[in-house]
Parts: sequence; structure tokens; C-alpha cells
Amino acid sequence: MCGIAGIISENSSKVAKEYLVKMTNAIIHRGPDGSGHWISDNQKVGFGHRRLSILDLSESGAQPMHYLDRYTLTFNGELYNYLEIRSDLIKKGYTFRSQSDSEVLLALYDLKKEKCLQDLDGMFAFAIYDNLTDEVFCARDRFGEKPFFYTEYDGAFFFASEMKEFWAVGIDKVPDFEMIFNYLQFDLLDNNSDLGQTFFKNVRKLPPSHYLIFKNGKYFIKKYWDINPGYQQTQIGIKEAKEKFKSLFFESVNRRLRSDVLVGSSLSGGLDSSLVVCAMDHLLKDHPESIQNTFSARFRDYHKDEGFYIQKVKERTRITSHEVYSEINDLDELLDKIYHHQEEPFGSASILVQYQVYELAKKKGVTVLLDGQGADEILAGYHPFFTTYFNEIKKRSGDLFNKEFAAYTQLHEGNSINAKIPKPGFIQAIATYFPGLVNRVGRKMLNLKLQNTSLMSEDFFSSFRGKPHNYFNVNPGNLNSHLYFSTFEVGLPTLLRYADRNSMAHSREVRLPFLSHELVEFIFQLPAELKIKEGWTKYIMRLAFEDLLPQEITWRKDKIGFEPPQKSWMENPKTKEKIRSAREILSKEGILKKGAENLPIQSQDANRKGDGSWNHLMVANLFAS
Repeated sequence: MCGIAGIISENSSKVAKEYLVKMTNAIIHRGPDGSGHWISDNQKVGFGHRRLSILDLSESGAQPMHYLDRYTLTFNGELYNYLEIRSDLIKKGYTFRSQSDSEVLLALYDLKKEKCLQDLDGMFAFAIYDNLTDEVFCARDRFGEKPFFYTEYDGAFFFASEMKEFWAVGIDKVPDFEMIFNYLQFDLLDNNSDLGQTFFKNVRKLPPSHYLIFKNGKYFIKKYWDINPGYQQTQIGIKEAKEKFKSLFFESVNRRLRSDVLVGSSLSGGLDSSLVVCAMDHLLKDHPESIQNTFSARFRDYHKDEGFYIQKVKERTRITSHEVYSEINDLDELLDKIYHHQEEPFGSASILVQYQVYELAKKKGVTVLLDGQGADEILAGYHPFFTTYFNEIKKRSGDLFNKEFAAYTQLHEGNSINAKIPKPGFIQAIATYFPGLVNRVGRKMLNLKLQNTSLMSEDFFSSFRGKPHNYFNVNPGNLNSHLYFSTFEVGLPTLLRYADRNSMAHSREVRLPFLSHELVEFIFQLPAELKIKEGWTKYIMRLAFEDLLPQEITWRKDKIGFEPPQKSWMENPKTKEKIRSAREILSKEGILKKGAENLPIQSQDANRKGDGSWNHLMVANLFAS
């Protein structure tokens, strides 16, 4: 796990070590264990690197790394199946001087070029220079766990792990007003019609599952992996599905335990993180010395604190639990730090709590953390997925729908945490069969509503009201399509950005067992009834691991996100003053109405209820120098 930097230009004066050093100095937090800088013999390509040592802690693993007197690599991430790939490459005659996954990647690229990406189980963002063909090959992992930003400026092509590397060498910082509009009005943090767009006009990101080739002063981008949400194994039985799920998940966790430094885990008390912890404990049962450290966030006197479930995991496993209690004053103290690391707006104060969890891991000396992120998106863990599921099965069978909806209603009758899903009626049927019509009507209605209620200035609103807004360009005609949207377009990509920036702010590495591409491919092939059944989300996972997990967690029916008491935190006088200052900045930029800073503040909670004050805090930071 590291940070990368690069400059490519036909003008050799642009490819200077001075610039590379400035870029990597801006991300020391990503790699405190060392740095490296390299410029090609023809002076057209320069790479920079910051190292966080995880595998092969010796100097043999340092980067930029060279191979066969032909290739040079700057790499960020981990290849979890590097041992298997290394073994196959040795059989083919390749030799290695290090024990690192980076050198394995270089050898695999020599063998297969861009097709090497199909073999990788991992999270990564990297660039390889081939001095024989004079081209640079860049790639990003399938889900976008690791970042890769790029920009063209003053005759040069720059790439980086974080945008602050660009600011460090004087590249202009220009906010993108279209992204700002969609965020303020629709809470959109990503553009699902252009996955490369960022909140800065001149900076783009390489989309997940894509590679970029730069040659002869030009570059092109191509997608190398995708999932077909329409394909399903309709004949698979529950027993077979359970066993396959268990096998793939245990393999994924086992691979993600490979490390030359301490490995622990995040533990929220929810189903996903609890399963990761219990699976780790199970796989390490023959190693009594391997007592796992877990890290959890707690909230005093708050009904969504999950201490009860954390305790149940502690009773079932051999973990050593570490907990951090977030307090009201933390919001004001942490906001500026996290702004710096996140660079773009983030959705709620839960990101501050996540930041504190990784900070605690650093204090305890645990460098690598496994986490349950991704399960909600691929296994239909969020309650809104019920609506899509009911619409899908209603089209297939009225009897099945009635049975499933009755089971859901009975199971969640006493659920005080999650809002109940209404029984699908005429409007839902129209949405299912005529999504384009609903998109158009919904956009017009929401535009009218927002014009009447928003603090947004009329001029700013008018400049975007006629444009299509991606919030409505979604057609979850069935559950798999909805899961695809949440996994690959709007939802998970943002959460992965939060986790990367927050963990790397403390030089910690986060690994996500649910994002093994083989596991994800298998889950997408399962029928909807194995993902949601009788009112239970993540049904197949609950069945597969009911003997491993505490029963109280396996059959939890409520769903609590990583949710702090944000609304009460924002009542803090210091935070309210920040909101007023933010509104003043946005008024000067013509985004909010004049005098917006003097209007009463209705603090926005984690469920987006309020007057948009949280969003105002986020956007104002884009204009900071």
C-alpha cells in the first residue's frame, strides 16, 4: 500500500525530479516508510513513489521497481493471489529477486501485457513504463478500491494517488459547478453517466475496471472487466449455493491475511464486519498466538450504539477489542483534517468516526485491517432493495409476491430502526414498466420543489435546471440491476474513496474480502430469492454462516449504518459558526442566495434531513486555497 505519482511529456523540462518530489511529499501519509523517484533515459517519463511496507519489508521491495532492464513500475495496492501467480511464472522460467507482489506484477505484464489484469485478485492503481515500446500502461482495480487521478497541464500529463499532488506543483484548482449542483440538490457524490468526473474541472479519475495506455503524446482508456447483471443460474440449489459461497469467502479472507506486518479488523457489530472477524478467527484457529485485534466505534447514550453486538462477537472469538468513543466536540476538531485528506465532499459525519477508528489502529500498531465493506451492495443489504425485489417478483408471480411481502411485513413489524417499505402499487408498476416516463416526470417535479425550497440562488439553479440530472437516469427493473448500480456506479465507489483516504491518512491498509471479483461474480449469478427471502436481506450469507456467527447477529433484522448522532453534533456552536462561514463563501461564489449565512440553521442529519447545512460545509471546502 503506497502512493504514486507520474509525469509524461515530450518536453523534458516538464519531467523534473523536483516536481516528482513535491508530489510525493504531499502524500507522505500514504507511505511513511520510504520514497523513490525515477526519470527515463529519454527524459519523457518520470515516476514517484511513497512506500508503506506490507510485503517484503526489505529494500528489494522498494519502488519505482525495474525488471528485465525493460520495465519500470510505480504501484499502489496489494495483489492477494501473488503467490499463486508467482509459482506459475517460475514454472514458465521467470526469476525473482524479491518476495514482493510488485515484482510478480512486472513479470506477469511481460508475459501477458494488458491481459494480465484478468489474473489479478487485488486492489491496485499502477503505471508501468516499457522502454522498448516507449509507452506507459496504467490500470485501476475492478471496484476502484485504490485511486488514480490524472490531468493535463502545461504540456504534460500528470497522474497521482491524490489530487493534492497536483496542487503541490502549481496546477490550478478549479471546482466543477455541475458536480456541485448535483451534490447540493440530489446528494450525488458521483456522476454515474461519467465515472471519470470529479469535483474539480481539470482533474479526472480513471474509472474502476479500466486501463489507460499513453503513447506518442496521446492516450486512450478501455474497460477490461464487467459483470452481466442479466445472467443468473436459475437452477442452483440452496445447498450448492451455500457451499460455494463459503468456499469463495474463506478463500478471499485467507488471501487477505497475507502480510509481513500485523493484521486486524474493523468491527461495527453488524453482520458483515462480524462475519469477517469470525472468519479470520476460524482460519487462524490452529495458530493460538494469532490473537486478532479489532477496532470499533462507540457512542455513549445513543440508541444506535452497537456495543451489544460487538460484545457477542467478543464472546464467540479470541479477539482483543479496542474501542473509540466519539464525542460532540470531535466534529469541529476533525473536520479540517478530514477535508484535507478526502479532497472532495463526503456524505455524513460517519466519515469522521471511521477516521477515528483507523487512528486507533495506528496507535495500537496494527497496519492492515480487514473490513466488511461491499457486502450491502452486492448482497442487497440496504432496506430500499426490498422495493426493487418486490417489484421484480410481482411481475413473475402474484402468489410469490403476496407470500414474500406478508413474510416481510410480519418480520419487520417491531423494527423501530428502519422505515417500512410500502406495498407496491400503481406508481411502482408504472416505474417498473415505464422507467423513462418516471425519470422525466420525476425530474420536473423535483426541480420545481427544489426551486421553491432551496437556499440556492436563482441564477445558479437556472443555469442547471434544464440539464439531465443523473439521479433519475436509473432503471432498477430488477434486483440485480439495482445491485449493479449501487456497486459500480453510485454508492460503493464513494464509500471506497472514504475508506482509502481515511485509512491512508493514518498509513493503514484496508482489505475487503467481499470484493473478491470471483465472489462478486458468483453472487450476481444467484437468483434474487437467494439474496432476499422471507423478509431477510443477505439471505444466502446468513444461511451459509449461521454456525459461525453469533445467532443474535446472524438473524438481526434491523440495519444500522455506520451512523453517529450527527444532528446533535451539528448543534455545537462552533459547528454552526462553520456553517455560517461556509454559506458566506457560497453566497460570494453565486451558489447560494445573498444573505444565506444569516438565515436560521436547521442542522442536517445523516439521513439528509435538514436544510443542507452539511452539504454547504462540504462544498465551501472546494474553494479553499
